[in-house]
Amino acid sequence: MERTQITLTTEQARLLRRLARRRRTSMAALIRAAIDRVYGGEPTRDEAWDRALRAIGGFRSGHRDVSEEHDAYLADAFRG
Repeated sequence: MERTQITLTTEQARLLRRLARRRRTSMAALIRAAIDRVYGGEPTRDEAWDRALRAIGGFRSGHRDVSEEHDAYLADAFRG
């Protein structure tokens, strides 16, 4: 491990201390976990595929022809 120093706002430090106490862990462990979650690297191809499959059917557009007209809907969205 490498040692580093960061500066937090008073509110950030207070919230982090409270969460660390509640989870019975250190502030440093919480910061490392947050960094891993946000900047943990690119998902593997299998992870990306699984995430895409879990999204299927999870959204409703109100249109019945999205599978056929997806290019037109996407173009409209970017014209905005």
